[in-house]
Amino acid sequence: MSETLQLALLLIPCLVIAIVFHEVAHGWAALALGDPTAKERRRLTLNPIRHVDPVGTLLVPGALALFGGPVFGWAKPVPVNFNRLRNPRLGMMLVAAAGPATNLLLATLGAVALGLYAGTLVAPPAGVSEYVFAGLQLFILINGFLALFNLLPIPPFDGSHIVEGMLPRSLAAQYAKLRNVGMLLFVALIAANWAFPDAGIIEKVVGPPVEWLQGWFFALAEWVAGAS
Repeated sequence: MSETLQLALLLIPCLVIAIVFHEVAHGWAALALGDPTAKERRRLTLNPIRHVDPVGTLLVPGALALFGGPVFGWAKPVPVNFNRLRNPRLGMMLVAAAGPATNLLLATLGAVALGLYAGTLVAPPAGVSEYVFAGLQLFILINGFLALFNLLPIPPFDGSHIVEGMLPRSLAAQYAKLRNVGMLLFVALIAANWAFPDAGIIEKVVGPPVEWLQGWFFALAEWVAGAS
């Protein structure tokens, strides 16, 4: 139980920051491109209370972490009205990309902070808190995973909006119909991953690029440590 509590104390803040910044980035991008819906509904705030979904932000990722699954979650989606964007087709893609891009930026900042704070990735040296050390590593991993997971071309993930914007209009209209069954596809993916853990469906799709990305961020942290 002590290890479970320690994991929760590290996981929850990292996940809340990653998800809240992800959602707010969508709203700010939409505002910059002509849609003030998120601003009108007071969602352009970093106050987690206005964004946290008890199930998607806390319960689901907490359970996945405890049972050894891939850690991800979601917040209350920031409202975006694509029809209010100055260029709806391009704007839809840019607004969707803003969330994952923000997670990559957060992971980069986490890598820089890890390099400056710890000076090593092997083990926390004397005078360095092992919880801060582990928390920064977890922060990098969570943001990298959320960025890539959200780029999956499955509605309602950000990747689906990017793909839709890239397709010819006739194909985009057909692809958009997947939104009606997007959550069912998502639930089926999670259920299949849970029912067949040895198959590692999610891990095999997202795992390799996440590991590559994590290696890049750790290399950045090592460079920062050596340069500082």
